[in-house]
Amino acid sequence: MARKTQRLLLLIVSCSITGVILGGTAGWAESSLCLEDSKVTSECLTQDPFQKTIQGMSTGLLAGAGAAFGAVWQLRNED
Repeated sequence: MARKTQRLLLLIVSCSITGVILGGTAGWAESSLCLEDSKVTSECLTQDPFQKTIQGMSTGLLAGAGAAFGAVWQLRNED
């Protein structure tokens, strides 16, 4: 593989992993805060915290990969 391709792949993977970590943490925190609220809603009680975390992780994955592609697109247009 060419050096530029390896750097591109590394950027996409690192941004995606960061997005998964941040998205999962945000989803878990949101479900935890929902249960600790003074007024607990029925929606909060029926949500599965694990499912909310997985949803946050998948959103973070897409956001991280999108950010990496956007950064690469911008760098290529500047050259």
